[in-house]
Amino acid sequence: LQYMSGFGNEHVSEDPRCPGALPEGQNNPQVCPYGLYAEQLSGSAFTCPRPTNKRSWLYRILPSVCHKPFEPLKEGHLTHNWDEVEPDPNQLRWKPFEIPKAPQNKLDFVSGLHTLCGAGEPRGRNGIAIHIFVCNTSMLNRCLYNSDGDFLIVPQQGKLLITTEFGKMLVEPNEICVIQQGMRFNVEVFGETRGYILEVYGAHFELPDLGPIGANGLANPRDFLVPVAWYEDCQVPGGYTVISKYQGKLFAAQQDFSPFNVVAWHGNYTPYKYHLEKFMVINSVAFDHADPSIFTVLTAKSTRLGVALADFVIFPPRWGVANNTFRPPYYHRNCMSEFMGLIKGHYEAKEEGFQPGGASLHSMMTPHGPDAECFEKASKAKLEPERVAEGTMAFMFESSLSLAITKWGLQTSECLDKNYYKCWEPLKSHFN
Repeated sequence: LQYMSGFGNEHVSEDPRCPGALPEGQNNPQVCPYGLYAEQLSGSAFTCPRPTNKRSWLYRILPSVCHKPFEPLKEGHLTHNWDEVEPDPNQLRWKPFEIPKAPQNKLDFVSGLHTLCGAGEPRGRNGIAIHIFVCNTSMLNRCLYNSDGDFLIVPQQGKLLITTEFGKMLVEPNEICVIQQGMRFNVEVFGETRGYILEVYGAHFELPDLGPIGANGLANPRDFLVPVAWYEDCQVPGGYTVISKYQGKLFAAQQDFSPFNVVAWHGNYTPYKYHLEKFMVINSVAFDHADPSIFTVLTAKSTRLGVALADFVIFPPRWGVANNTFRPPYYHRNCMSEFMGLIKGHYEAKEEGFQPGGASLHSMMTPHGPDAECFEKASKAKLEPERVAEGTMAFMFESSLSLAITKWGLQTSECLDKNYYKCWEPLKSHFN
């Protein structure tokens, strides 16, 4: 697979099987090269300021409009009903979400989507949802697009071969990808597969401002990869299913050809992927902690300056050198909601109980911090330079919204760890 690099760049790409497929000098000629149809995909209002204007032009064999009417699809466990169960302010932790075995229960990416928590709603274009996906089979003759917002996909087990209208991406654990609003995609898997999704309504992900850090650091724009054009001119007599996630529900429409028939495209509204090992870590080199915002990879801004609708934050391997400092994360109450997942390894503040493929949620103003064992160990440790989180990758979806848990998250999944609170019970007073 080949990629182009650069975050938010203006890219041009055409399948090498059709040289000259991109029109020259204009977007919408009377007759496109090779008899293709021109179709614009807009990711922002036409009148947005130029720095925030997102759109791409697609040159395809048949336009997207050629399909039968959409009908409701009863599949998966997606919701934006945040009143299914009573609010729960407790510290919550989930054991690894179970992946069904293929012979008993075949699930592809769509049928394996489960909403865990969220807030807001897509019709008002303000909110987020956090989903878990568990699947064991590839999507066959069907694709998905999200009318509600952007998907930030974090695979934890198993790699994803994602075909989009813009081309193909292979996304493995320790990588992420973003499929932006309206982009059609298909997911092929190679066995039991699991991961996390952060969905945002009403905003797109962008790189955080660096401020006093300067021009370089954190996630560098050149490390984001965009697929190159690839098309299939494929008739599907049995019917190809196009699935739309619209106002929180799924709908399906039939057509008799593959939607991945884009021969060439240009623009700055694309899917993209990023390898988390390329993150340039910033950290304290004297004493105390810098705030965890220094680990932000991507942010979706709210309308309030400096307040994120959602941040994607990682805790990668790094050096710990701070003097006279309790080095693990400190005890904390936060005006933001903190959802954490673990891709691999052992999270430093809770080496037991918090497992890869599981998750935790520390809701708005709910106290949290290191377990008793971590506190005692770190309080007595000899403070020498040390590698922190070696072989580990934890991440956080942080939001300014107060997140509600779904019935699936609290009950149906049967993964909620009801003993989570006990990890703090051994904490004792050292007051003297």
